Amino acid sequence: MSGTTPRQRLLIISFSPIARDARVLKQVTHFAKQYEVVTCGYGEAPPGSTRHLRIADDAPWSERRREWLVLRQYKRIYWQSVAIRATQHLLRNEPTFDIVLANDIDTVGLALSLEPLRGVHADLHEYAPRLNEEFITWRLFVAPYVRWQCRRFARRATSVTTVGQGIADEYRWVFGIDAGVATNAAPYRPDLAPTPVTSPIRIVHSGAALRNRGLDEIIAAVEASTARVTLDLYLMPNDEGYLDSIRRTVESSDRVTLHDPVPYSALATTLSTYDLGIHVIPPVSFNNRWALPNKFFDYVQARLGVIIGPSPEMVRTLTQHNLGVVTAGFRADDITVVLDALTAERAAGWKQNAHAAAAALSAEQQIMVWDAAVAAIAERKPAA
Repeated sequence: MSGTTPRQRLLIISFSPIARDARVLKQVTHFAKQYEVVTCGYGEAPPGSTRHLRIADDAPWSERRREWLVLRQYKRIYWQSVAIRATQHLLRNEPTFDIVLANDIDTVGLALSLEPLRGVHADLHEYAPRLNEEFITWRLFVAPYVRWQCRRFARRATSVTTVGQGIADEYRWVFGIDAGVATNAAPYRPDLAPTPVTSPIRIVHSGAALRNRGLDEIIAAVEASTARVTLDLYLMPNDEGYLDSIRRTVESSDRVTLHDPVPYSALATTLSTYDLGIHVIPPVSFNNRWALPNKFFDYVQARLGVIIGPSPEMVRTLTQHNLGVVTAGFRADDITVVLDALTAERAAGWKQNAHAAAAALSAEQQIMVWDAAVAAIAERKPAA
């Protein structure tokens, strides 16, 4: 008879296509080495999962009955949502899990209801109560519902993490939730190194095609600059109408080129052919203001210098490692001032600094925050 102790069962839930969700995929890949990982989410099974429970594409997590929101029937909204009911159906015959790792606020109540033997870790990602606060209907009707989830569910999680210190501070101040910080760092790429700076200096931006990301300002800044610079965009079709407008804007440009997105596995290698990464995101919401996004870390792993706006979390990290330059504001004119002052020598120095910081700013370092939290849960005595 073998003396090997069975691995604890860890359920990772996310109302996202996990195989394409960089943050959640890092959790799966890491914990598959230590636990029997079962995943539950949309899309295909992610690598590392021993079993994947796929939520049907026609069971959207964001569906909320408007009349119930108006009447503040939050318990009814949550437990009768299509996604929650579909997920409960998938999990109905599963043996009890030792640990559940719940991603984003909408999965935390479900995770608690499963009553895992040892506990629930909630990775809340961004600051959920102010996620879409630029829209008044969201502020009036959806935000109170999200705050209800934070009070009712997130406070009861065994441990909590989020993506940045400013967001963690807000969870603590508003809800009394003591959240750790696990940034959206990218996997370490020891095979990559800084490439020589080109002429013109090649700038790149990768990410979502969303209207609140300041892409129009970046494009206008590049077109107006007196420096020899180009801009390449790799955009996900989050908003097809907006993506089409960008396509029309740049179709006759000799400076700006729009590309199809590349798989995340190929992103760092693709980015490494450029000189500078740019992300100047206007603070139209709380989460935009405190953004420290995965693309910032993608640029570092690609060994690029970085151009950012005065976003506090990004500024803190960029300044600590001297990775690039901060614009005075978020408008095209602010960005153009920085572009006009670029030199190949400055860009080359930032690329070398990114190379020096790549290991320290890698996912392998940030994952240890999750590792410690889940390990602490794994050591707890099983619930009676």
